[in-house]
Amino acid sequence: MPTQEKARYHLVRWVWVPALALVAHVAFPSGGADVAPLLEPGARADKDIVAPFNFVVNKSEDELQREAEELAASAKPIYEFRQHTYDSLATATAAFFGAVDAAADQGPQAIIRAAREFGVSLTPQEAAYLGKGGKRQRLQQALQRLFDRTLAQGVTGPGVLQGEQSRELIVRRGSTESSVLRDQALTFNQYLNRAKTLHPDPGSSVGDVLYIKLQRQFFRPTLIPKPLETERRRNELRGSVDPSKYIVRAGDRIVGANEIVTNEAHERLVTLHQELLRRGAATTYSIRGVIGPLLRDSLIIVIFWVLLVFYRRETYRDLRQVALIGGLFAVLLTQAGLVARFYPAHPEVVFMPFLAMMMTVLFNGRVSMIAAMILAVVIGQQPVFHDVPATFLCVVGGVTAALSVKTLRSRSNFYAPVLIISGGYLTGALALGLSSGWPIAEIGVRCLWGALNGLVSAGLTFFLLPVAESITHITTDLTLLELSDPSRPLLRRLSLEAPGTYAHSVAMANLVEAACNRIGANGLLGRVGCYYHDIGKVKNPLYFVENQIPGNNPHDRLKALQSAQIIKAHVTDGLALAAEAKLPDSVSAFIPEHHGTTEITYFLDKAKKSDGGQARNVEDFTYPGPKPRSMETAISMIADSVEAALRVLEDLTPQKIEEAIDHIVRTKVNAGQLDEAPLTLQQIEQVKAAFLVVLSGMYHNRIDYPESSGGISAAWHSAGAPGAR
Repeated sequence: MPTQEKARYHLVRWVWVPALALVAHVAFPSGGADVAPLLEPGARADKDIVAPFNFVVNKSEDELQREAEELAASAKPIYEFRQHTYDSLATATAAFFGAVDAAADQGPQAIIRAAREFGVSLTPQEAAYLGKGGKRQRLQQALQRLFDRTLAQGVTGPGVLQGEQSRELIVRRGSTESSVLRDQALTFNQYLNRAKTLHPDPGSSVGDVLYIKLQRQFFRPTLIPKPLETERRRNELRGSVDPSKYIVRAGDRIVGANEIVTNEAHERLVTLHQELLRRGAATTYSIRGVIGPLLRDSLIIVIFWVLLVFYRRETYRDLRQVALIGGLFAVLLTQAGLVARFYPAHPEVVFMPFLAMMMTVLFNGRVSMIAAMILAVVIGQQPVFHDVPATFLCVVGGVTAALSVKTLRSRSNFYAPVLIISGGYLTGALALGLSSGWPIAEIGVRCLWGALNGLVSAGLTFFLLPVAESITHITTDLTLLELSDPSRPLLRRLSLEAPGTYAHSVAMANLVEAACNRIGANGLLGRVGCYYHDIGKVKNPLYFVENQIPGNNPHDRLKALQSAQIIKAHVTDGLALAAEAKLPDSVSAFIPEHHGTTEITYFLDKAKKSDGGQARNVEDFTYPGPKPRSMETAISMIADSVEAALRVLEDLTPQKIEEAIDHIVRTKVNAGQLDEAPLTLQQIEQVKAAFLVVLSGMYHNRIDYPESSGGISAAWHSAGAPGAR
C-alpha cells in the first residue's frame, strides 16, 4: 500500500483530470436544456437560441397520416382494357350468326336449336325473324357497329363507376397508360344508349326485342378496374411522404432574445432537445447524463497524464509545470465551449494552435502534439460538435502549430508558424470541402478563419510566454537571448569591474556552445550559463588571476586558508547575485556546478607546504558543489579548466591542445566529477573534438608584419623597454 505522503503526492497531480472533465462539462452546452430550453408557445425567450448543428424537424403522426391520405387520394384508379375479351366477343357473335345461317333453310326450330347452343333462348317469332336473310344481316351489322363503337373503346361493367371518386382514370392498353376523364369512360348504361341509336329495325316489335336480347347476351365489359394495383400505387404514395417538416441549419436562430416563442419555434426546440438527448447530451436533472460525459472526458484526458508519468517524469514531478498544463487545458476547453455556444459551425476558431505553440516552446513538440490530439478528441466528442468536423480541424491546427515552432529566438520566428498553420487549415478545409461538396466560398471562409486563428494564437503565445515561464521556472530561448545581452546590469558590471573574467567567460562560452550543439544539447543555454558562471567574482575581482596586474597579487599577503575562502566565496556570492537578478535556475546552476566538488589545489598545496606537509582539512579547500547535473554544466566544467589551462601554455600546437584537453577530461572523469551528468563516453569524445576545432582556431599562428609598414614582429620591443631604440 502506498504511504500517505506518496498518495498525496500523486493526488495533487491527478486531481486535474476530473477537474478538467468538469470544466468541459460546464463550458460546453452538453445538456439539452443548456442548448434548447423547452419553452412553451407564448413564452418569452431570455436569450438567443441558435441551432448548434443541422437537424430535421419531423411531422407529427396526424400530419403524416393526413398528408399520406391526401397524397394517396391523388392516385388515379387503374382500369385495364382487355382486347382478348373483345376479340372473343366478336368471334362468338360471328359464330352465332354463322350457325343461324346454316339452320335458316331448315325452319324456325332448327334456328332455335342452333341459338340454344350459344346460350340464346329464342321464341318461334324471333326464330322466324332470324330466318329472313335480309333482317338477319342487318341485325348482325348493327351489333358489329355497336361493338366497334363501344366495346372496342372500352366499356365498364354495370355500376362499376358509380363508386369511383376520382375525376380521372388511368386506362392501360398493353404497355401504355393514358389518363381519361371519368365522365369520358363508357358505362353499361351508355352502352345501352348507344345501342338504341344503332337499332336496325325500330318499327318491328319482334326485331326490337331480339336486338335488345342479343346486345345484352353478347355484352362483356372490356374496361376492367384493377383495385389491387391501384391500392399498391396508393400505398407507395403513402410511403413516399417525407417525414421531415423542414431542415434547420447550423447557425440558424431558432428564437431571438425577448421574442415570443411561436408554435414553429416550439417544434424546433423540442426536436433539438430530443436530438441532443439521442446523441448523448445530458438532461438538466439526469445523474446518468452528467456522470456519463464526465467519465467519458476523464478517460480521454487521463491518457495524457499517464504519458506524463511514464515518458515525461521531470514534468510530472514539477507541480508547477503540471499546474500550467492543467491551466492551459482549462483555458482551451473554456474557449472551445464559448465557440460551441455562439459559433458552433466553425471549430477552426478554437485556439488549439495557441496551446500547441505554448507547449512546444515550454516542453517539446512531441508533448505538444499529444496534448493537441487528446484535446481535439475531447472537443470532438461533445454533442454540439456531432455533425461538425471539430476533431479533424482541431488536430490539423494543433499538429501544424506543434511542428511549426522549432526555434523561437526572435519575434520574426512567429511569422513562419502563422503561415504554416494557415496552410494546414487551408489543406484541411480543402480536403473536407472536396469530400463533402462544400462551395468554394465556404472553403475560403474556413481557411481565412484558420489563418486568423494562427495569427491570434501566435500573438497570445508571444505575450503570455513570460507568464508561463515565471510559473514553471522553465527557461525558453527568448529569455536566454535577453539574458545574453551585454548591456544587462550583471554582465555590464562584470565587463567593467572584472574584465579578465568577462573575457574568460566569453571565450568559454564559445567552447561550450560549439560542444553543446555538437552533441544535441542546448547550445544557447550553455553560452548564457558561461556568461554568468563567474559573476560572483565581481565582489573581489583582484583576487582572481585573470583580473590582476602583473606583480600585484593580493594573495601573497594572505594565508592559504584565507585565500581559499575568498576563492570559494565567488560561488556563494554568484548565487546571491543571481537570486537578486532573478536569473532562471537553469542559468544559476552553472555557478556552483561548473566547479562541482573539485579541490582548490593551488592553495591546498600552499597550505600543506606552510605546515610542513601535514594533512589539512580538505573540505576547507573544496568547492561546495553540487557536481554537474546536466550536459551543459558538465561541458562548462571541462571548458572552464581547458580555457584556463591553455593560457599558461606556450607554443600551442593542435597536438599540444589535444593532449591538454585529453588530460583535463581524464582528470575530471577519474575524480568522479561527471558521475551525475547525463553524458555518454561517445558524447565526451564529441565534446573533445568540438573543443579542439574551436581552440585550434583561437590559438593559430600569425605571420610577422614588417615594422616599417606599422606592423609588429616577434622581435618587437616597446620604445621604453630595455634594448629598445
